[in-house]
Amino acid sequence: MANMRFAVGLRRLIPFLGYHHVLMILIAAGIILLSLLLAGCSSTSPGIPNIFLMSLYYENYPPTFNPAQVDPGVTTALANIVGQAQLEVRVGYFGICINPDGGSFLCSNNASSLASQVSVDQDPLNLIWVASTFKDSIVFPYLIIVAIILAFICFILLATFPGWHEETDERGSERDVKPFPSRPVSQVALALIFVASVFVLVSVLWQHTASVAASTIAQDLGNGSVKSGVGTTAMILGWFGFALFIIVTIGLLVMILSISLLDRLTDD
Repeated sequence: MANMRFAVGLRRLIPFLGYHHVLMILIAAGIILLSLLLAGCSSTSPGIPNIFLMSLYYENYPPTFNPAQVDPGVTTALANIVGQAQLEVRVGYFGICINPDGGSFLCSNNASSLASQVSVDQDPLNLIWVASTFKDSIVFPYLIIVAIILAFICFILLATFPGWHEETDERGSERDVKPFPSRPVSQVALALIFVASVFVLVSVLWQHTASVAASTIAQDLGNGSVKSGVGTTAMILGWFGFALFIIVTIGLLVMILSISLLDRLTDD
């Protein structure tokens, strides 16, 4: 019985869902994804330490030898310095998470406080400091923040679009009518979400390039003793957020062009 009531209610609701409601849902989903991306490594909440841009960790593995190496034997010295260290460092936009001994993560936006909680044997090559330098000097989260603000304003503008309502025609019968949205408001919303999409694209490209470059250099410097990686979850969140904003941009553009075409046809 409850399922039938839900189905009936859903059937009544679907016809009143406008085109702009779908765009609003996509914008909300994009904002949530980008907010999760920014929240990565900011706390020890479940799943948050797994959202990171780059990770550095100690691991003994066969070093890579190359004719360009002036002193290949330095890998032996590094292995002696690292010893049995197994610390892992993950970097987010606003925080750093460390796992000193394979247990739970410790997260903070202050690298000094994290460094004070580990011994010299746990971080002999100062990976926490390297991660802090990456976060403070290379990571730039403010384009994404501005993009989220612009997308939220676009969300509010879309909420002002008229929806379905009942009107009485000349014969006295009621019918469902949905007026066209304001063209200036639609154009402003399109401009906002387009700029937000560009900002997210630039930021995600920056994030991806910087993370790959920094992780590659760090692993080469710690050849045989330090490994690095790029956060897959963070990349997925960033690119999916960008994709959702682009879909909304295209959707608004199609809507504006369709309304303009209908106006021309009715004028003719």
